[in-house]
Amino acid sequence: MKMRGSLIHHDNGETSYQEYILMRQTPQGLPKMVLLYILMFSCFSNLLQGTSIYRSADRNQVDSAPPKFLLDPIHHVILTQRGANVVLPCILRMRPPIYRVKWSKVNSADPLENLILISNGKHHKNYDRLKGRARLRRNHRLDASLVIANVTLEDEGRYRCELVNGLEDQSLTLSLQLEGVVFPYQSSGGRYKFNYVEARQACEEQDGRLATYSQLYQSWTDGLDWCNAGWLIDGTIHYPIIIPREPCGGNLPPGIRSYGPKDKLKDKYDAFCFTSALNGHVFYVHGPLTHKEAVDTCKTHQAEISKVGQLYAAWKFFSMDHCDGGWLSDGSVRFPIAEPRERCGGLPDPGVRSFGFPDKEQRLYGVYCYKH
Repeated sequence: MKMRGSLIHHDNGETSYQEYILMRQTPQGLPKMVLLYILMFSCFSNLLQGTSIYRSADRNQVDSAPPKFLLDPIHHVILTQRGANVVLPCILRMRPPIYRVKWSKVNSADPLENLILISNGKHHKNYDRLKGRARLRRNHRLDASLVIANVTLEDEGRYRCELVNGLEDQSLTLSLQLEGVVFPYQSSGGRYKFNYVEARQACEEQDGRLATYSQLYQSWTDGLDWCNAGWLIDGTIHYPIIIPREPCGGNLPPGIRSYGPKDKLKDKYDAFCFTSALNGHVFYVHGPLTHKEAVDTCKTHQAEISKVGQLYAAWKFFSMDHCDGGWLSDGSVRFPIAEPRERCGGLPDPGVRSFGFPDKEQRLYGVYCYKH
């Protein structure tokens, strides 16, 4: 703003209406300081008005956000073991007047929704996904957490808790992971004999299921080093290497080698199986026994001959350590070592050693039995 004689001009060349009237009605003898104070007050009033409008717009923007009904979980990954009871947390901040809570299992490879149960806060309906092992915890009126009893290997995966109120549906997703061990498995007929379907069946027969990539990766970090490629549950082929060597990818750094996805019916590989904790225990009975005698011996102890996955679980979770080879249900002979020593396989790391698949009529070994 500039003063030019008795006229007042703004920098933009404009004169306000108030200023124009003031100049027309003010006598020539009016002190210039009075005029300056009036103009300053006018500018300050405009500034306050602009600030007030800005705050009002900001407040309306905050108030327009929809309410959030579900609390964010503290942990998105829930760890458990086979046979345990586990809680998947889902807590409401508040209860809408009308709502439903829907629990489902999420599978990216399956577009269909795998419903577990639906509840309206008073009544609920169970579906067959978990065969009656699922219920709502209901510790308080805002608790919609899911309880799964007697967890199985197939229960591992991603679960969604969804609140449906017809206006603003909200959901959260949790990952249920089982503690366990991955073991490589091949046919009694030799290396690379399984297509995908056969590999999946072989794992199930040995108290396991085909491993996921994350399970294989975890076992690799725990020390699994295996040069034969095997199927995973997603239909891809991998093998874990800790000590690089020429037949196993050459001089590439340690890691998980990958062949990518393969034809599930035509391509043949070994399998990587996953198992978790036992509901019983494994014990050794001395021989020498044929394979048939081994089966009968376990029956006399009110037990059954152990499966490969059960022996691995006993080694993993109970640190089973026995230097004698014993028959298993698939006709293989193995023994678990928790404390490596020279005369028990000679390898420097703990693990389950294998003598392969000897003639079942040989009387050279004892037997590992499993009792539930």
